[in-house]
Amino acid sequence: MGALKYLAEEYAAIDANFLQFCASHGIFSVEDFLIHDVYMLVASADQVSNSDQLKQVINQLLSVIETYHQPWMNGLVLLEDREQNKHCLSTGCNSFDVLLQGGLREGHVTELVGPSSSGKTQVCFQVASNVAMKLGGVVFIDSGNSFSPTRIKQIVTRIFGSVGNQVNGIIQQAMRNIECHAVFDIYALLNVLHQLKSTLESQDGYKVRLVIIDSVSSLIAPLLGGGNAQGHALMVSVGYLLKKLADRHNIAVVVTNHMVSGEVGNLKPALGESWKNIPHVRLQFSHDHATNVYGVCILKHPFMASGRSANFIIP
Repeated sequence: MGALKYLAEEYAAIDANFLQFCASHGIFSVEDFLIHDVYMLVASADQVSNSDQLKQVINQLLSVIETYHQPWMNGLVLLEDREQNKHCLSTGCNSFDVLLQGGLREGHVTELVGPSSSGKTQVCFQVASNVAMKLGGVVFIDSGNSFSPTRIKQIVTRIFGSVGNQVNGIIQQAMRNIECHAVFDIYALLNVLHQLKSTLESQDGYKVRLVIIDSVSSLIAPLLGGGNAQGHALMVSVGYLLKKLADRHNIAVVVTNHMVSGEVGNLKPALGESWKNIPHVRLQFSHDHATNVYGVCILKHPFMASGRSANFIIP
């Protein structure tokens, strides 16, 4: 359903005062509203002068959301959707595709975790280049100002394996198929995702095969310190929206996440246990600097055993 402001166009009761009240509690979308404690929201409404009006709109919004509730689907319908609509996208790296039995699956959120310089961003460039060159639209959300058109050009040239006018045309086509957004906070990220959702739902012929967020942890981690409830709610909202985009529009979603110190100094993926449940697939990266060989290991997958691994080289 997306941002609350879009509902305001259809329901007059959802006015500027209600939107401002919601924003003061970190609620900008229907997803934010759903994960917020409604009883606490009503209690907060009791503290302002127009409390009766606010509580009426809260109840109306709950009723509106109920009308949009999706029907249950049986296992056969889900299986047919998986086999007919959720394809594998080749990463352009043979060892990766073999490990993942074909590549990145549409409908899945795949998380790449690893320490700095473990190859996460380079793999994002590799996948984006291969999909943009051969399959279609890529949305690359860049939180660290690290997107490199030059690197994309190098990868496309290497994959195509040729020179001259023909490869120049392929490079131009691949560049046109990559839509890059620079975002530097979680609110900008949510805005881009909601815009993407709205565009996918309203424009016939607009097709995105791959969404990349490099890195999602740099946007979310600063909000989680000190038991910040709003930060946690925003994190869950991002995860819910990514899963919805992946499933409804048959998109492969890739996010990168850094590592933090855990018990006894061991490294673990950032963002905690709540985020751990968001990605369908979690892959951990490593880098042997002595040999310049990179490694990837499956930490989590819906239908593959954890611990399977592969090595690769980034040219």
